Amino acid sequence: VQLQASGGGLVQVGGSLRVSCAASGHTFSSYATGWFRQAPGKEREFVAAITGWSGVTTYYADSVKGRFTISRDNAKNTVYLRMNSLKPEDTAVYYCAARWRDYSRTGGHYRYWGQGTLVTVSS
Repeated sequence: VQLQASGGGLVQVGGSLRVSCAASGHTFSSYATGWFRQAPGKEREFVAAITGWSGVTTYYADSVKGRFTISRDNAKNTVYLRMNSLKPEDTAVYYCAARWRDYSRTGGHYRYWGQGTLVTVSS
């Protein structure tokens, strides 16, 4: 599986942005896909994940719950992360990652990674 993240950019506090993760190489619908982020000087953290093996289930970090929405379009082999009500602390490089079937909040459990896309929230 090859992943390509895109859609990052500069947005003002309170604004919205959608990042995308396009996959190729395998039946992507059977993979769980997660979004992680890493801010400067901080460790990588889990943001959200979505499954697809036996129905679609979504998971969120407490810090983004109610503001971010993860979704997938299997016809396009793409997973999206819609980010609303953005805060300065959401500034980070956002990475998408995929693993077979089951989701995890641990980045080390994901085998496939995209290259990251930078999201900057300015005040």
